[in-house]
Amino acid sequence: MEKHRIFSVSIASVYPYYVAKAEKKGRTKAEVDEIICWLTGYGQQALDDQLAKNTNFENFFAQAPRMNPSRSLITGVICGVRVEEIQDKTMREIRYLDKLIDELAKGKAMEKILRK
Repeated sequence: MEKHRIFSVSIASVYPYYVAKAEKKGRTKAEVDEIICWLTGYGQQALDDQLAKNTNFENFFAQAPRMNPSRSLITGVICGVRVEEIQDKTMREIRYLDKLIDELAKGKAMEKILRK
């Protein structure tokens, strides 16, 4: 899929897959929301508003109140690419989120996922 097409996908269209992936492994929607809020600085109501507005990924990250500076500690491979080597800023933010959801589904403790 072309880069610009991925950016135009709404976070709301992918969100149910994040939740399903987590719940399939015994984790919760609340944990998914906590991860997204930690990464972006959105509060729960603001996150819900972004989902309701069908905000696309590009705008979701561009409008984020405060991208967590600790996200630079997120490393590893997602979709065959090292997240820390992704040059495009928006794509890197998307892959950071993907990586965090993967860690949740793999049973990692929230403290470790949130890089505390």
